[in-house]
Amino acid sequence: MPDLILTVGNSMMGDDGAGPLLAELLTNAPASGWAVIDGGSAPENVAHQVQALSPQTVVIVDAADMALAPGEVRLVDDASIADMFIMTTHNLPLSFLIERLRETVPQVLFVGIQPDIVAFGFPMTEPVRNAVTTLHAQLVAGADLTALPWL
Repeated sequence: MPDLILTVGNSMMGDDGAGPLLAELLTNAPASGWAVIDGGSAPENVAHQVQALSPQTVVIVDAADMALAPGEVRLVDDASIADMFIMTTHNLPLSFLIERLRETVPQVLFVGIQPDIVAFGFPMTEPVRNAVTTLHAQLVAGADLTALPWL
């Protein structure tokens, strides 16, 4: 089984659409060794699909307020995920989803993309769109996501 990218977000909420855009890019131009599931704004609803695939690694990608410049991408450790303000467009905190996935998945990573504007009906900003396309290109090129900078 390939590793899995689980994207999170709402494409109707400006930069919160970063995750769904990455899922779309990976669907249209897949990265070798990676499968993708778009979890939308309720990723807990696809946790059973993730667990059924039995991947060794799941990388969750979502817009996250990390107090960085818009479009900055970081790996975020578990303690920070629980403490930080993750976009509130989701039904449950991502820390709960990560805990659930860790019951069956050996490695679960969280990649945050710093948003600029998260508001209904707004388009995605250029820095966030560029960050998503760069992340997609890195995946297609076979980059090791654990080499991303940590928050």
